[in-house]
Amino acid sequence: MKLHLLRIAALLIVLSGFAGALGAQTPNPQLANQYFQNGEYQKAAELYLQLMEADRGLSDYYFDQYFNCLLNLEQYDEGEKAVKKQIKKSPNNPKLYVLYGNLYERIGKPDDATAQYETAIAKMAPDYASVRSLAKVFTDNAKFDLAIKTYERGGDIFKDPRRFAYDLAELYRRKGNTPKMIEYYLLTVDAEPARLLTVQTQLARYLNDAEYAELQAQLYTRLQVQDNPDFIELLAWSFVQRKDFKNALRQYKALDKRLGEPGQRIYKLAGDAANARDYDAAIAAYEYIIQEKGAQNPFFFDAKREAMNCRRRKITEGFDYTVEELRTLEAEYESFLTQYERGRNTAHIVIQLADLEAYYINDLPKAVKLLSELVELPGLNRSVVARAKINLADFYLMSGEIWESTLLYSQVDKEFREEMLGQEARFKNAKLSYFNGDFEWSQAQFNVLKASTSKLISNDALDLSVFIMDNLNTDTTTDAMAIYAAAEMLVYQNRFPEAFALLDSLRTTFPENTLQDDILYLQAQVYEKKRDYPKAAELYRIVAEKYPEDIRADNALYALAMLLEEKLNEPEKAKELYEKIFLDFSGSVFAVDARKRFRILRGDKVQ
Repeated sequence: MKLHLLRIAALLIVLSGFAGALGAQTPNPQLANQYFQNGEYQKAAELYLQLMEADRGLSDYYFDQYFNCLLNLEQYDEGEKAVKKQIKKSPNNPKLYVLYGNLYERIGKPDDATAQYETAIAKMAPDYASVRSLAKVFTDNAKFDLAIKTYERGGDIFKDPRRFAYDLAELYRRKGNTPKMIEYYLLTVDAEPARLLTVQTQLARYLNDAEYAELQAQLYTRLQVQDNPDFIELLAWSFVQRKDFKNALRQYKALDKRLGEPGQRIYKLAGDAANARDYDAAIAAYEYIIQEKGAQNPFFFDAKREAMNCRRRKITEGFDYTVEELRTLEAEYESFLTQYERGRNTAHIVIQLADLEAYYINDLPKAVKLLSELVELPGLNRSVVARAKINLADFYLMSGEIWESTLLYSQVDKEFREEMLGQEARFKNAKLSYFNGDFEWSQAQFNVLKASTSKLISNDALDLSVFIMDNLNTDTTTDAMAIYAAAEMLVYQNRFPEAFALLDSLRTTFPENTLQDDILYLQAQVYEKKRDYPKAAELYRIVAEKYPEDIRADNALYALAMLLEEKLNEPEKAKELYEKIFLDFSGSVFAVDARKRFRILRGDKVQ
């Protein structure tokens, strides 16, 4: 028994040594890959050949790498023998024919290469993974036409030309064939409606303005024979991309009625049109909701509010408007409020009417009365009450009732301490202190508000903080600053003759002060408020050219560019100024927006 155990132990030792010897003879795949990456193809080929033999041909990878080594070593005869041998073992493996085709390309036989590639496609197994795998091989080698043939044969195999529609669309996109790209993107939407958003993203990214006409033509053709609501959605979307909101509205109306929707698409379209300043299309969209959906619709009151807001913007953003136009709009507001009363649903409309009275009809007492009554109504949303209080405080300030104004700002600041409304109220209260000449306290508040999450508040706070610091640390006295701040308050109150008189006295009393650029800048703002845009532009230009090193230079350039773009119809000059801002004033708070506007005017697609 003991002898028998000794013999078994000896045999195990021998077998262990034999196995170790076999393991030592098997090459390391990582070493082979390293040789290949280093360009040492001869060494790599030897190792890959040994790995193939050890693997007994179970993996394509080692043969692929071995064959590529032979191609890189230009051992084409050896490569041809190897691939023929492999094809004999696996005659239905399409990848081997692709490798054979690569060899023919290397030795300058394109026709023979094409024949091998065609054979690969013909030998492709009738399953989804095989189709995609072979197409990927062709795509990775930029053989897009062959990849297209692969997917087309895949469609034939599955008797569904839409099966690989998205892949075909992407290939035609890479080939630059826009009509075919669009054709297959539309097939994708037809086959997989869930991909509509993906297709829209791709079209928005790659179509230029002229190519949207091709998309629309194909959609119209399809809609004549195929009643697919996704195509109507895509057609409407294409009009929105071209800022053609009128035609987009026509399509969305059809879709809204077809699907029996409450109007959410049309409400969104109206907002997009309003943002693009196509007020006629926006108003038409809002009116559709108001007239077709009725007062029980969830969008009804918002649509009514925004429709009147668009009418106000359409009137007031032009060069001139008449009192009659303002009175007509005022009557529309009042008629609506009479019909639906003043409460939770109509609070925003009351706020809009108050703005109209204060800023355009110049009836401050009526504006104050409207908001004073509104804030006393029960059941209003707290944010709506806060907005009404801030606006009411603005009107009190315009009326010269400083105490009432600061009281309301403080109430909102306290209730919404860490929210945007609270920051806005705090900023306005600080600015009120600045108007009254309390520069140290107001500057401390502006320094805190520079970190506001609101870009507008942050920029305005930074601007005023720098302005105070810049002028109080120079030869400008506190008295000069106080006169200037008082003039600013008069401008805010629309008391322009008094403001100009105060600014003239500032020039006379303190002729050497550092506020000369600020005086011109404030006067330019007055002319802009009075809609004398040429005069405003002239003063902004003087500030920018005469005081290029002072803090108002970038403000003036940006204001001038905006006037040229939006009021004076000189987009090319505006574009030049925007470029100057982000190049010469890269640290300006206007730099980012100036770059964006420059790109829009240049014709770039800006998200």
